[in-house]
Amino acid sequence: MTVRTDPALPWVLCPGCRIPQYAHRLARDLDVCPGCSAHLRVGARERLRQLLDPGTAVPIPGAASALDDPLRFHDTMPYPERLSRAREMSGIDEAVLTAAGEIGGRPVVVAAMDFAFLGGSLGMAAGQRLCDAAAAALDRGVPLLTATASGGARMQEGIFSLRQMARIAAAFARLDEAGILTVTLVTDPTYGGVAASVATLADVIIAEPRARMGFAGPRVVRQITRTALPPGFQTAESLAARGLVDRVVPRRSLRPVLASLLGCGRADGRPIGRNAGPAVPAGLAVVRDPDLLAPVDPWERVKRARDLDRSTTLDHIAFLCTDFQELHGDRTGADCPALVGGPARFRGRTVVIMGHQKGRTARELSGRNFGMATPTGYRKAARLAALAAKLRCPLITLVDTPGADPRVEAENGGQAGAIAANLRMMARLPVPIVSVITGEGGSGGALALTVADRLLMLENAVYSVISPEGCAAILWRAENAAPEAAAALRLDAAGLLRAGAVDGVVREAVTADGEPDRDATMRAVGEAIEAELDALDGIPALQLVERRLAGLLESDGAVAAAAAPVLAAAVGPDMSQERSPERNGAPCR
Repeated sequence: MTVRTDPALPWVLCPGCRIPQYAHRLARDLDVCPGCSAHLRVGARERLRQLLDPGTAVPIPGAASALDDPLRFHDTMPYPERLSRAREMSGIDEAVLTAAGEIGGRPVVVAAMDFAFLGGSLGMAAGQRLCDAAAAALDRGVPLLTATASGGARMQEGIFSLRQMARIAAAFARLDEAGILTVTLVTDPTYGGVAASVATLADVIIAEPRARMGFAGPRVVRQITRTALPPGFQTAESLAARGLVDRVVPRRSLRPVLASLLGCGRADGRPIGRNAGPAVPAGLAVVRDPDLLAPVDPWERVKRARDLDRSTTLDHIAFLCTDFQELHGDRTGADCPALVGGPARFRGRTVVIMGHQKGRTARELSGRNFGMATPTGYRKAARLAALAAKLRCPLITLVDTPGADPRVEAENGGQAGAIAANLRMMARLPVPIVSVITGEGGSGGALALTVADRLLMLENAVYSVISPEGCAAILWRAENAAPEAAAALRLDAAGLLRAGAVDGVVREAVTADGEPDRDATMRAVGEAIEAELDALDGIPALQLVERRLAGLLESDGAVAAAAAPVLAAAVGPDMSQERSPERNGAPCR
Protein backbone atom coordinates (compact mmCIF):
# COMPACT_ATOMS: atom_id res chain seq x y z
CA MET A 1 0.00 0.00 0.00
CA THR A 2 1.40 3.40 -1.04
CA VAL A 3 1.52 6.42 1.21
CA ARG A 4 1.61 9.86 -0.32
CA THR A 5 4.51 11.37 1.63
CA ASP A 6 5.53 14.26 -0.62
CA PRO A 7 2.72 16.70 -1.49
CA ALA A 8 5.00 18.26 -4.10
CA LEU A 9 4.78 15.14 -6.26
CA PRO A 10 2.21 15.85 -9.02
CA TRP A 11 1.26 12.21 -9.57
CA VAL A 12 0.82 9.18 -7.31
CA LEU A 13 0.58 5.56 -8.49
CA CYS A 14 -2.51 3.96 -6.93
CA PRO A 15 -1.56 0.64 -5.32
CA GLY A 16 -4.99 -0.80 -6.13
CA CYS A 17 -5.62 -0.13 -9.80
CA ARG A 18 -2.00 0.82 -10.65
CA ILE A 19 -3.22 3.94 -12.42
CA PRO A 20 -1.43 7.27 -11.81
CA GLN A 21 -3.64 9.73 -9.92
CA TYR A 22 -3.28 13.48 -9.73
CA ALA A 23 -1.97 14.29 -6.24
CA HIS A 24 -4.12 17.39 -5.68
CA ARG A 25 -7.27 15.45 -6.55
CA LEU A 26 -6.21 12.66 -4.21
CA ALA A 27 -5.79 15.18 -1.41
CA ARG A 28 -9.29 16.53 -2.03
CA ASP A 29 -10.60 12.95 -1.95
CA LEU A 30 -8.90 12.22 1.42
CA ASP A 31 -6.33 10.04 -0.34
CA VAL A 32 -8.95 7.62 -1.64
CA CYS A 33 -8.46 6.58 -5.27
CA PRO A 34 -11.36 7.94 -7.38
CA GLY A 35 -11.05 4.97 -9.71
CA CYS A 36 -10.89 1.88 -7.49
CA SER A 37 -11.63 3.37 -4.02
CA ALA A 38 -8.34 2.08 -2.62
CA HIS A 39 -7.56 3.83 0.67
CA LEU A 40 -3.97 5.03 0.51
CA ARG A 41 -2.00 5.27 3.74
CA VAL A 42 -1.82 8.70 5.29
CA GLY A 43 0.57 9.97 7.93
CA ALA A 44 -0.36 10.85 11.49
CA ARG A 45 -0.42 14.61 10.82
CA GLU A 46 -2.72 14.18 7.84
CA ARG A 47 -4.91 11.75 9.80
CA LEU A 48 -5.44 14.33 12.55
CA ARG A 49 -6.22 16.96 9.93
CA GLN A 50 -8.78 14.73 8.21
CA LEU A 51 -10.53 13.70 11.42
CA LEU A 52 -10.66 16.83 13.58
CA ASP A 53 -12.83 19.89 12.96
CA PRO A 54 -10.75 22.73 11.45
CA GLY A 55 -9.22 24.97 14.07
CA THR A 56 -9.96 22.69 17.03
CA ALA A 57 -6.78 20.60 17.22
CA VAL A 58 -4.59 21.24 20.27
CA PRO A 59 -1.44 19.07 20.25
CA ILE A 60 -0.74 17.07 23.38
CA PRO A 61 2.99 17.31 24.18
CA GLY A 62 4.65 14.07 23.15
CA ALA A 63 6.74 12.12 25.61
CA ALA A 64 10.26 11.20 24.63
CA SER A 65 11.86 8.01 25.87
CA ALA A 66 14.25 8.54 28.75
CA LEU A 67 16.45 5.90 27.18
CA ASP A 68 16.41 5.80 23.38
CA ASP A 69 18.47 2.63 23.12
CA PRO A 70 17.82 0.45 26.21
CA LEU A 71 19.46 -2.66 24.71
CA ARG A 72 22.26 -0.87 22.80
CA PHE A 73 20.78 -2.69 19.82
CA HIS A 74 22.68 -3.06 16.57
CA ASP A 75 21.47 -4.85 13.45
CA THR A 76 22.65 -3.45 10.13
CA MET A 77 23.11 -0.11 11.88
CA PRO A 78 22.99 1.18 15.46
CA TYR A 79 19.48 1.76 16.72
CA PRO A 80 20.04 5.49 17.50
CA GLU A 81 21.07 5.99 13.89
CA ARG A 82 17.95 4.16 12.70
CA LEU A 83 15.80 6.41 14.90
CA SER A 84 17.49 9.50 13.51
CA ARG A 85 16.86 8.39 9.93
CA ALA A 86 13.21 7.60 10.72
CA ARG A 87 12.68 11.09 12.13
CA GLU A 88 14.32 12.68 9.12
CA MET A 89 12.40 10.63 6.54
CA SER A 90 8.94 10.81 8.22
CA GLY A 91 9.12 14.38 9.44
CA ILE A 92 7.84 13.40 12.88
CA ASP A 93 9.66 12.46 16.08
CA GLU A 94 7.76 9.25 16.95
CA ALA A 95 5.25 6.74 15.62
CA VAL A 96 2.35 8.35 17.52
CA LEU A 97 1.00 11.91 17.43
CA THR A 98 -1.75 13.03 19.80
CA ALA A 99 -4.14 15.96 19.96
CA ALA A 100 -7.32 17.10 21.65
CA GLY A 101 -10.06 18.56 19.47
CA GLU A 102 -13.57 18.08 18.18
CA ILE A 103 -15.28 15.92 15.57
CA GLY A 104 -18.66 17.26 14.50
CA GLY A 105 -18.53 19.59 17.51
CA ARG A 106 -18.04 16.67 19.93
CA PRO A 107 -14.87 16.79 22.08
CA VAL A 108 -12.36 13.99 21.73
CA VAL A 109 -8.72 13.07 22.28
CA VAL A 110 -7.10 11.43 19.24
CA ALA A 111 -3.92 9.35 19.08
CA ALA A 112 -2.84 8.68 15.49
CA MET A 113 -0.14 6.20 14.53
CA ASP A 114 2.16 6.67 11.55
CA PHE A 115 3.42 3.65 9.60
CA ALA A 116 6.11 5.80 7.98
CA PHE A 117 7.98 5.92 11.29
CA LEU A 118 9.63 2.51 11.62
CA GLY A 119 6.47 0.76 10.47
CA GLY A 120 4.43 2.37 13.25
CA SER A 121 6.18 0.03 15.66
CA LEU A 122 5.32 0.16 19.34
CA GLY A 123 8.28 1.26 21.42
CA MET A 124 8.60 2.95 24.80
CA ALA A 125 7.97 6.49 23.57
CA ALA A 126 5.04 5.43 21.36
CA GLY A 127 3.53 3.44 24.24
CA GLN A 128 3.94 6.39 26.58
CA ARG A 129 2.16 8.68 24.14
CA LEU A 130 -0.76 6.29 23.88
CA CYS A 131 -0.94 6.14 27.69
CA ASP A 132 -0.71 9.93 27.87
CA ALA A 133 -3.57 10.25 25.38
CA ALA A 134 -5.68 7.97 27.59
CA ALA A 135 -4.76 10.10 30.61
CA ALA A 136 -5.75 13.27 28.73
CA ALA A 137 -9.12 11.76 27.83
CA LEU A 138 -9.58 10.78 31.47
CA ASP A 139 -8.71 14.26 32.72
CA ARG A 140 -11.06 15.93 30.23
CA GLY A 141 -13.82 13.36 30.61
CA VAL A 142 -14.07 12.93 26.82
CA PRO A 143 -13.84 9.87 24.53
CA LEU A 144 -10.53 8.53 23.26
CA LEU A 145 -10.10 7.77 19.56
CA THR A 146 -7.05 5.87 18.37
CA ALA A 147 -6.12 5.46 14.71
CA THR A 148 -3.85 2.44 14.42
CA ALA A 149 -1.22 1.68 11.78
CA SER A 150 1.57 -0.62 12.89
CA GLY A 151 3.58 -3.68 12.11
CA GLY A 152 3.75 -4.55 15.81
CA ALA A 153 6.27 -4.27 18.62
CA ARG A 154 9.62 -2.50 18.10
CA MET A 155 12.18 -5.30 18.18
CA GLN A 156 15.09 -2.94 18.82
CA GLU A 157 13.66 -2.22 22.28
CA GLY A 158 13.09 -5.86 23.18
CA ILE A 159 11.13 -6.62 26.34
CA PHE A 160 10.60 -2.91 26.96
CA SER A 161 8.57 -2.79 23.77
CA LEU A 162 6.57 -5.87 24.73
CA ARG A 163 5.65 -4.32 28.10
CA GLN A 164 3.87 -1.45 26.35
CA MET A 165 0.93 -3.76 25.61
CA ALA A 166 0.28 -4.26 29.32
CA ARG A 167 0.77 -0.53 30.05
CA ILE A 168 -1.79 0.38 27.39
CA ALA A 169 -4.22 -2.21 28.77
CA ALA A 170 -3.87 -0.60 32.22
CA ALA A 171 -4.55 2.84 30.74
CA PHE A 172 -7.69 1.52 29.04
CA ALA A 173 -8.78 -0.13 32.29
CA ARG A 174 -8.79 3.30 33.95
CA LEU A 175 -10.96 4.65 31.15
CA ASP A 176 -13.32 1.71 31.65
CA GLU A 177 -13.61 2.47 35.37
CA ALA A 178 -14.37 6.12 34.62
CA GLY A 179 -16.97 5.30 31.97
CA ILE A 180 -15.03 6.95 29.13
CA LEU A 181 -15.91 5.72 25.63
CA THR A 182 -13.02 4.35 23.58
CA VAL A 183 -13.07 3.99 19.80
CA THR A 184 -10.46 2.46 17.49
CA LEU A 185 -10.08 3.30 13.83
CA VAL A 186 -8.19 0.40 12.25
CA THR A 187 -6.16 1.44 9.21
CA ASP A 188 -3.87 -0.63 7.04
CA PRO A 189 -1.93 -2.42 8.43
CA THR A 190 -2.49 -3.10 12.16
CA TYR A 191 -0.55 -6.08 13.48
CA GLY A 192 1.20 -7.60 16.45
CA GLY A 193 1.31 -5.84 19.80
CA VAL A 194 -0.82 -2.93 18.59
CA ALA A 195 -3.56 -5.29 17.35
CA ALA A 196 -3.39 -7.15 20.67
CA SER A 197 -3.72 -4.02 22.79
CA VAL A 198 -4.92 -0.60 21.74
CA ALA A 199 -6.72 -1.74 18.57
CA THR A 200 -8.94 -4.38 20.14
CA LEU A 201 -9.40 -3.04 23.66
CA ALA A 202 -11.77 -0.30 22.50
CA ASP A 203 -15.51 -0.32 23.09
CA VAL A 204 -16.14 0.25 19.38
CA ILE A 205 -13.86 -0.88 16.55
CA ILE A 206 -14.26 0.75 13.14
CA ALA A 207 -12.08 -0.23 10.17
CA GLU A 208 -11.34 1.39 6.86
CA PRO A 209 -12.13 -0.72 3.77
CA ARG A 210 -9.56 -3.44 3.06
CA ALA A 211 -7.52 -2.56 6.14
CA ARG A 212 -5.72 -5.61 7.52
CA MET A 213 -5.53 -6.51 11.20
CA GLY A 214 -4.19 -9.53 13.06
CA PHE A 215 -1.69 -10.66 15.65
CA ALA A 216 0.60 -12.58 13.29
CA GLY A 217 1.03 -11.20 9.78
CA PRO A 218 0.16 -13.28 6.72
CA ARG A 219 3.81 -13.94 5.89
CA VAL A 220 4.41 -15.38 9.37
CA VAL A 221 1.22 -17.45 9.24
CA ARG A 222 2.15 -18.90 5.84
CA GLN A 223 5.71 -19.63 6.95
CA ILE A 224 4.73 -21.42 10.17
CA THR A 225 1.65 -23.28 8.96
CA ARG A 226 2.82 -23.85 5.39
CA THR A 227 -0.74 -23.50 4.16
CA ALA A 228 -2.42 -21.22 1.65
CA LEU A 229 -4.39 -18.41 3.22
CA PRO A 230 -8.10 -17.99 2.43
CA PRO A 231 -9.23 -15.07 0.26
CA GLY A 232 -9.65 -11.86 2.22
CA PHE A 233 -7.65 -13.19 5.16
CA GLN A 234 -7.38 -10.56 7.95
CA THR A 235 -9.10 -7.86 5.88
CA ALA A 236 -11.60 -5.49 7.45
CA GLU A 237 -14.45 -7.07 5.54
CA SER A 238 -13.65 -10.61 6.74
CA LEU A 239 -13.14 -9.37 10.31
CA ALA A 240 -16.53 -7.64 10.23
CA ALA A 241 -18.20 -10.81 8.94
CA ARG A 242 -16.78 -12.63 11.97
CA GLY A 243 -17.89 -10.00 14.45
CA LEU A 244 -14.33 -8.92 15.27
CA VAL A 245 -14.89 -5.32 14.20
CA ASP A 246 -18.12 -3.38 14.45
CA ARG A 247 -18.22 -1.63 11.11
CA VAL A 248 -16.28 -1.03 7.93
CA VAL A 249 -16.59 2.67 7.11
CA PRO A 250 -15.17 4.43 4.04
CA ARG A 251 -12.92 7.38 4.83
CA ARG A 252 -15.38 9.87 3.36
CA SER A 253 -18.03 8.73 5.85
CA LEU A 254 -15.81 8.53 8.93
CA ARG A 255 -16.45 11.95 10.42
CA PRO A 256 -20.27 11.73 10.66
CA VAL A 257 -20.09 8.17 12.00
CA LEU A 258 -17.53 9.16 14.60
CA ALA A 259 -19.50 12.28 15.53
CA SER A 260 -22.59 10.16 16.22
CA LEU A 261 -20.57 7.77 18.37
CA LEU A 262 -18.94 10.58 20.31
CA GLY A 263 -22.37 12.10 20.90
CA CYS A 264 -23.31 8.91 22.74
CA GLY A 265 -20.05 8.82 24.65
CA ARG A 266 -21.14 10.80 27.69
CA ALA A 267 -20.30 9.09 30.96
CA ASP A 268 -23.77 9.92 32.30
CA GLY A 269 -27.07 8.66 30.93
CA ARG A 270 -29.23 11.41 32.39
CA PRO A 271 -31.29 13.45 29.93
CA ILE A 272 -29.94 16.68 28.50
CA GLY A 273 -32.90 18.61 27.13
CA ARG A 274 -35.93 17.01 25.53
CA ASN A 275 -36.79 15.90 22.03
CA ALA A 276 -40.18 14.33 22.56
CA GLY A 277 -41.63 14.99 19.14
CA PRO A 278 -45.40 15.11 18.46
CA ALA A 279 -47.75 14.30 21.30
CA VAL A 280 -49.07 10.78 21.68
CA PRO A 281 -52.75 10.48 20.69
CA ALA A 282 -55.18 10.48 23.59
CA GLY A 283 -55.97 7.05 24.98
CA LEU A 284 -52.57 5.50 24.28
CA ALA A 285 -51.20 5.85 27.80
CA VAL A 286 -49.67 2.83 29.55
CA VAL A 287 -52.44 0.62 30.90
CA ARG A 288 -51.98 -0.72 34.43
CA ASP A 289 -55.50 -2.12 34.87
CA PRO A 290 -56.21 -5.23 32.72
CA ASP A 291 -59.95 -4.50 32.77
CA LEU A 292 -59.27 -1.45 30.60
CA LEU A 293 -58.01 -3.66 27.77
CA ALA A 294 -60.50 -4.74 25.13
CA PRO A 295 -61.27 -8.48 25.44
CA VAL A 296 -59.74 -10.38 22.52
CA ASP A 297 -59.30 -14.12 22.15
CA PRO A 298 -55.67 -15.03 23.14
CA TRP A 299 -55.15 -16.99 19.93
CA GLU A 300 -56.09 -13.87 17.96
CA ARG A 301 -53.46 -11.97 19.97
CA VAL A 302 -50.90 -14.61 18.96
CA LYS A 303 -51.72 -14.10 15.28
CA ARG A 304 -51.48 -10.33 15.64
CA ALA A 305 -48.15 -10.61 17.45
CA ARG A 306 -46.77 -12.59 14.51
CA ASP A 307 -48.06 -10.20 11.85
CA LEU A 308 -45.15 -9.35 9.56
CA ASP A 309 -46.42 -5.79 9.17
CA ARG A 310 -45.67 -5.02 12.81
CA SER A 311 -42.86 -2.56 13.52
CA THR A 312 -39.49 -4.27 13.93
CA THR A 313 -36.76 -3.37 16.39
CA LEU A 314 -34.89 -1.40 13.73
CA ASP A 315 -38.14 0.42 12.88
CA HIS A 316 -38.53 1.43 16.53
CA ILE A 317 -34.90 2.51 16.81
CA ALA A 318 -35.06 4.61 13.64
CA PHE A 319 -38.30 6.25 14.82
CA LEU A 320 -37.35 6.84 18.46
CA CYS A 321 -33.60 7.48 18.43
CA THR A 322 -30.93 9.67 16.89
CA ASP A 323 -27.20 9.03 16.50
CA PHE A 324 -27.77 5.26 16.56
CA GLN A 325 -24.68 3.29 15.60
CA GLU A 326 -25.26 -0.43 15.23
CA LEU A 327 -22.47 -2.54 16.69
CA HIS A 328 -21.72 -6.00 15.39
CA GLY A 329 -20.27 -9.18 16.78
CA ASP A 330 -19.42 -10.76 20.09
CA ARG A 331 -15.67 -10.20 19.60
CA THR A 332 -15.03 -13.93 19.68
CA GLY A 333 -15.44 -14.68 15.99
CA ALA A 334 -19.08 -14.36 14.92
CA ASP A 335 -22.03 -12.01 14.57
CA CYS A 336 -25.73 -12.75 14.98
CA PRO A 337 -28.06 -10.81 12.65
CA ALA A 338 -31.11 -11.81 14.73
CA LEU A 339 -30.03 -9.44 17.50
CA VAL A 340 -29.25 -5.80 16.76
CA GLY A 341 -28.21 -2.94 18.98
CA GLY A 342 -25.82 -0.16 19.82
CA PRO A 343 -25.50 3.24 21.49
CA ALA A 344 -27.99 5.99 20.59
CA ARG A 345 -29.57 9.20 21.81
CA PHE A 346 -33.15 8.78 23.04
CA ARG A 347 -35.06 11.96 23.87
CA GLY A 348 -32.01 13.73 25.24
CA ARG A 349 -30.50 10.66 26.91
CA THR A 350 -27.58 8.51 25.95
CA VAL A 351 -28.82 4.92 25.92
CA VAL A 352 -27.83 1.52 24.66
CA ILE A 353 -30.75 -0.05 22.80
CA MET A 354 -31.00 -3.59 21.47
CA GLY A 355 -33.53 -6.18 20.45
CA HIS A 356 -34.54 -9.07 18.22
CA GLN A 357 -34.85 -8.34 14.52
CA LYS A 358 -37.11 -10.47 12.30
CA GLY A 359 -37.69 -8.71 9.02
CA ARG A 360 -40.69 -8.88 6.70
CA THR A 361 -39.74 -10.60 3.45
CA ALA A 362 -38.80 -14.25 3.12
CA ARG A 363 -35.18 -13.27 2.47
CA GLU A 364 -35.05 -10.99 5.52
CA LEU A 365 -36.67 -13.57 7.77
CA SER A 366 -34.24 -16.25 6.67
CA GLY A 367 -31.25 -13.92 6.92
CA ARG A 368 -32.28 -12.88 10.44
CA ASN A 369 -33.07 -16.47 11.50
CA PHE A 370 -36.68 -15.37 12.14
CA GLY A 371 -35.53 -13.28 15.08
CA MET A 372 -34.15 -16.29 16.96
CA ALA A 373 -30.81 -15.27 18.45
CA THR A 374 -27.88 -17.67 18.41
CA PRO A 375 -25.43 -18.05 21.31
CA THR A 376 -23.40 -15.37 19.56
CA GLY A 377 -26.43 -13.09 19.74
CA TYR A 378 -26.72 -13.49 23.51
CA ARG A 379 -23.01 -12.84 23.87
CA LYS A 380 -23.41 -9.72 21.75
CA ALA A 381 -26.30 -8.70 24.00
CA ALA A 382 -24.02 -9.13 27.02
CA ARG A 383 -21.40 -6.98 25.34
CA LEU A 384 -23.96 -4.24 24.70
CA ALA A 385 -25.24 -4.46 28.27
CA ALA A 386 -21.67 -4.09 29.53
CA LEU A 387 -21.29 -0.98 27.36
CA ALA A 388 -24.40 0.52 28.95
CA ALA A 389 -22.93 -0.20 32.38
CA LYS A 390 -19.64 1.42 31.42
CA LEU A 391 -21.29 4.56 30.01
CA ARG A 392 -23.65 4.61 33.02
CA CYS A 393 -26.61 5.00 30.72
CA PRO A 394 -29.96 3.17 30.57
CA LEU A 395 -30.39 -0.07 28.66
CA ILE A 396 -33.53 -0.45 26.52
CA THR A 397 -34.42 -3.89 25.16
CA LEU A 398 -37.09 -4.65 22.53
CA VAL A 399 -38.28 -8.24 22.37
CA ASP A 400 -39.79 -10.02 19.38
CA THR A 401 -38.72 -13.64 19.02
CA PRO A 402 -40.40 -17.05 18.74
CA GLY A 403 -37.72 -18.33 21.12
CA ALA A 404 -34.12 -19.49 21.23
CA ASP A 405 -32.45 -20.92 18.13
CA PRO A 406 -33.43 -24.63 17.95
CA ARG A 407 -30.67 -25.72 15.59
CA VAL A 408 -27.88 -28.17 16.39
CA GLU A 409 -25.27 -25.45 15.81
CA ALA A 410 -26.80 -23.35 18.57
CA GLU A 411 -26.70 -26.21 21.05
CA ASN A 412 -23.10 -27.01 20.13
CA GLY A 413 -22.29 -23.32 20.54
CA GLY A 414 -23.32 -23.29 24.19
CA GLN A 415 -26.76 -21.72 23.90
CA ALA A 416 -27.93 -22.62 27.41
CA GLY A 417 -24.83 -21.12 28.99
CA ALA A 418 -25.05 -17.97 26.89
CA ILE A 419 -28.66 -17.36 27.97
CA ALA A 420 -27.81 -18.09 31.60
CA ALA A 421 -24.89 -15.67 31.54
CA ASN A 422 -27.15 -12.97 30.11
CA LEU A 423 -29.75 -13.49 32.83
CA ARG A 424 -27.13 -13.18 35.56
CA MET A 425 -25.52 -10.13 33.99
CA MET A 426 -28.77 -8.22 33.51
CA ALA A 427 -29.87 -9.06 37.06
CA ARG A 428 -26.79 -7.25 38.36
CA LEU A 429 -26.46 -4.48 35.75
CA PRO A 430 -25.95 -1.18 37.65
CA VAL A 431 -28.06 0.96 35.27
CA PRO A 432 -31.81 1.25 34.63
CA ILE A 433 -33.26 -1.39 32.30
CA VAL A 434 -36.58 -0.95 30.51
CA SER A 435 -37.84 -3.83 28.35
CA VAL A 436 -40.72 -3.78 25.88
CA ILE A 437 -42.20 -6.90 24.28
CA THR A 438 -43.23 -5.61 20.87
CA GLY A 439 -44.37 -8.88 19.27
CA GLU A 440 -43.61 -12.45 20.27
CA GLY A 441 -41.99 -13.08 23.62
CA GLY A 442 -41.03 -16.71 23.30
CA SER A 443 -39.46 -18.75 26.09
CA GLY A 444 -35.85 -18.30 27.25
CA GLY A 445 -35.02 -16.45 24.04
CA ALA A 446 -37.24 -13.62 25.23
CA LEU A 447 -36.45 -13.93 28.92
CA ALA A 448 -32.76 -13.34 28.19
CA LEU A 449 -33.63 -9.72 27.34
CA THR A 450 -36.48 -9.07 29.80
CA VAL A 451 -34.76 -9.11 33.17
CA ALA A 452 -35.55 -5.46 33.79
CA ASP A 453 -36.60 -2.79 36.25
CA ARG A 454 -39.70 -2.16 34.15
CA LEU A 455 -41.27 -4.67 31.76
CA LEU A 456 -43.88 -3.41 29.32
CA MET A 457 -45.62 -5.04 26.39
CA LEU A 458 -47.70 -3.92 23.46
CA GLU A 459 -51.42 -4.64 23.50
CA ASN A 460 -51.14 -7.29 20.79
CA ALA A 461 -47.89 -8.81 21.99
CA VAL A 462 -47.61 -12.18 23.75
CA TYR A 463 -45.17 -13.64 26.28
CA SER A 464 -45.00 -17.31 27.17
CA VAL A 465 -42.91 -20.19 28.39
CA ILE A 466 -43.59 -22.01 25.12
CA SER A 467 -45.46 -21.44 21.88
CA PRO A 468 -49.13 -22.46 21.87
CA GLU A 469 -48.37 -25.03 19.17
CA GLY A 470 -45.56 -26.54 21.27
CA CYS A 471 -47.71 -26.63 24.38
CA ALA A 472 -50.61 -28.23 22.46
CA ALA A 473 -48.32 -30.88 20.96
CA ILE A 474 -46.89 -31.83 24.37
CA LEU A 475 -49.92 -31.62 26.66
CA TRP A 476 -52.91 -32.00 24.32
CA ARG A 477 -50.91 -34.21 21.93
CA ALA A 478 -52.58 -32.30 19.10
CA GLU A 479 -51.17 -29.20 17.42
CA ASN A 480 -54.68 -28.10 16.41
CA ALA A 481 -55.32 -27.47 20.10
CA ALA A 482 -53.05 -24.38 19.90
CA PRO A 483 -55.96 -21.90 20.45
CA GLU A 484 -56.97 -23.75 23.62
CA ALA A 485 -53.33 -23.81 24.77
CA ALA A 486 -53.01 -20.07 24.14
CA ALA A 487 -55.96 -19.42 26.44
CA ALA A 488 -54.60 -21.72 29.14
CA LEU A 489 -51.14 -20.15 29.04
CA ARG A 490 -52.62 -16.65 29.58
CA LEU A 491 -49.91 -15.30 27.32
CA ASP A 492 -51.83 -12.19 26.25
CA ALA A 493 -51.37 -8.71 27.72
CA ALA A 494 -54.47 -8.82 29.91
CA GLY A 495 -53.59 -12.20 31.38
CA LEU A 496 -49.99 -11.24 32.06
CA LEU A 497 -50.99 -7.91 33.60
CA ARG A 498 -53.45 -9.67 35.92
CA ALA A 499 -50.76 -12.15 36.93
CA GLY A 500 -48.31 -9.37 37.73
CA ALA A 501 -45.85 -10.63 35.09
CA VAL A 502 -45.61 -7.25 33.35
CA ASP A 503 -45.70 -3.70 34.69
CA GLY A 504 -47.86 -2.15 32.00
CA VAL A 505 -49.37 -2.46 28.56
CA VAL A 506 -49.01 0.07 25.73
CA ARG A 507 -52.15 0.40 23.64
CA GLU A 508 -51.77 0.05 19.88
CA ALA A 509 -53.12 2.86 17.75
CA VAL A 510 -55.43 2.43 14.77
CA THR A 511 -56.36 4.85 12.00
CA ALA A 512 -59.85 6.14 11.32
CA ASP A 513 -60.21 3.21 8.90
CA GLY A 514 -59.36 0.72 11.63
CA GLU A 515 -55.92 -0.08 10.25
CA PRO A 516 -52.86 -0.27 12.55
CA ASP A 517 -51.16 3.12 12.95
CA ARG A 518 -47.53 2.08 13.32
CA ASP A 519 -46.09 5.56 13.82
CA ALA A 520 -48.58 6.46 16.55
CA THR A 521 -47.90 3.17 18.31
CA MET A 522 -44.13 3.65 18.15
CA ARG A 523 -44.57 7.17 19.50
CA ALA A 524 -46.58 5.71 22.39
CA VAL A 525 -43.79 3.21 23.03
CA GLY A 526 -41.35 6.11 23.21
CA GLU A 527 -43.56 7.98 25.69
CA ALA A 528 -43.88 4.87 27.84
CA ILE A 529 -40.13 4.20 27.89
CA GLU A 530 -39.39 7.83 28.71
CA ALA A 531 -41.86 7.82 31.60
CA GLU A 532 -40.32 4.65 33.04
CA LEU A 533 -36.79 6.05 32.71
CA ASP A 534 -37.89 9.27 34.41
CA ALA A 535 -39.25 7.22 37.30
CA LEU A 536 -35.96 5.31 37.60
CA ASP A 537 -33.73 8.33 37.16
CA GLY A 538 -31.71 9.25 40.21
CA ILE A 539 -31.99 5.88 41.99
CA PRO A 540 -28.46 4.96 43.17
CA ALA A 541 -26.96 2.03 41.29
CA LEU A 542 -26.68 -0.22 44.35
CA GLN A 543 -30.29 0.42 45.29
CA LEU A 544 -31.42 -0.17 41.72
CA VAL A 545 -29.68 -3.54 41.59
CA GLU A 546 -30.96 -4.53 45.03
CA ARG A 547 -34.55 -3.73 44.03
CA ARG A 548 -34.19 -5.76 40.86
CA LEU A 549 -32.69 -8.73 42.67
CA ALA A 550 -35.34 -8.58 45.37
CA GLY A 551 -38.09 -8.57 42.76
CA LEU A 552 -36.58 -11.56 41.00
CA LEU A 553 -36.08 -13.47 44.24
CA GLU A 554 -39.65 -12.93 45.44
CA SER A 555 -41.24 -16.29 46.16
CA ASP A 556 -43.14 -17.86 43.27
CA GLY A 557 -45.75 -18.98 45.80
CA ALA A 558 -46.30 -15.42 47.00
CA VAL A 559 -46.64 -14.14 43.44
CA ALA A 560 -49.03 -16.92 42.46
CA ALA A 561 -51.08 -16.51 45.63
CA ALA A 562 -51.45 -12.78 45.03
CA ALA A 563 -52.43 -13.32 41.39
CA ALA A 564 -54.79 -16.26 41.91
CA PRO A 565 -57.90 -14.34 43.11
CA VAL A 566 -57.60 -11.87 40.25
CA LEU A 567 -57.15 -14.64 37.72
CA ALA A 568 -60.00 -16.64 39.19
CA ALA A 569 -62.35 -13.70 38.84
CA ALA A 570 -61.21 -13.15 35.27
CA VAL A 571 -61.19 -16.68 33.88
CA GLY A 572 -63.26 -18.76 36.29
CA PRO A 573 -62.49 -21.18 39.10
CA ASP A 574 -61.65 -24.11 36.85
CA MET A 575 -58.32 -22.52 35.82
CA SER A 576 -57.45 -20.54 38.95
CA GLN A 577 -55.18 -23.20 40.46
CA GLU A 578 -52.79 -23.35 37.53
CA ARG A 579 -49.30 -21.91 38.03
CA SER A 580 -49.05 -18.27 36.98
CA PRO A 581 -46.06 -16.73 35.24
CA GLU A 582 -43.53 -15.40 37.67
CA ARG A 583 -42.68 -11.74 38.11
CA ASN A 584 -40.42 -10.38 35.38
CA GLY A 585 -40.74 -13.41 33.15
CA ALA A 586 -42.37 -16.78 32.61
CA PRO A 587 -40.86 -19.71 34.52
CA CYS A 588 -38.23 -21.59 32.50
CA ARG A 589 -38.62 -25.29 31.82
